[in-house]
Amino acid sequence: MPEVATDPTTDSRFTRVHAEAGRFDVRYHAIVRIDHHRSDPSSLREVAVRCLPLEVMPYVYPSRYCQSDRLLRLAFNAFAAIPQGYERVVAIQDWVRRHVTFTSNTSTPTTSAIDTLIEQVGVCRDFTHLMIALCRAVNIPARIVTGTDYGADPVLGPPDFHAYVEVYLSERWYLFDPAGTGIPMGFLRLGTGRDAADVAFATMFGPVRASAPSVRVVPLKGPGLEMPRRCTQALSTSSRGGGAPDECPPFGGALQSVLPHASGEKQLPD
Repeated sequence: MPEVATDPTTDSRFTRVHAEAGRFDVRYHAIVRIDHHRSDPSSLREVAVRCLPLEVMPYVYPSRYCQSDRLLRLAFNAFAAIPQGYERVVAIQDWVRRHVTFTSNTSTPTTSAIDTLIEQVGVCRDFTHLMIALCRAVNIPARIVTGTDYGADPVLGPPDFHAYVEVYLSERWYLFDPAGTGIPMGFLRLGTGRDAADVAFATMFGPVRASAPSVRVVPLKGPGLEMPRRCTQALSTSSRGGGAPDECPPFGGALQSVLPHASGEKQLPD
């Protein structure tokens, strides 16, 4: 029997299976309902680092494939003057789309955000890593989600696995698709993490010859159900990470009353 565990922070489920020599097939079937929280983009604000829930903090730090600490100057020069909030995140997404061309079979499992920035080509995972790294470089929490891309342009082929971005704004995680190949309303989450190292669809140990996976998605129709479509609202399917602290003190007297020696400490900029 397979072993199954769930990450308590992201709700990602992990399954471990041991297979003996010979052919081994894995199939998974599920009926999934996706509820979308919708917001007016103009109402969404960035959350200052000092106010972030602690469980969100790992998504501000550099990670294996998202070396945000090497992009600080680029990000500051490109995005510091843009008003903070949803508008700035969209600007980062658009910048990635302008500078990277979607081209199949142009990256490897070790391709990082820096590699994509240099090569200027990649697939959805590469667009995602670069956008995440740029967001983190300006202190915006961002993470990768892997899932399926129902609703994508049929020219790109049948439904497939897909990587996209979630950005933390106004105490929720909002969807962004830097590759621009799918319809966010049709994304189905499989895993959530700092970068692809956390959310591989399969990690194989030992000599394995793997065939290409097949993804089949059939939409259900009925009262209250909506087919995926593009919309102008900001979409969220996850609020985990909690809200900001009930009272997030501003810099100055209120903060010093809690941390009397903080006035001499270096603070990260908002």
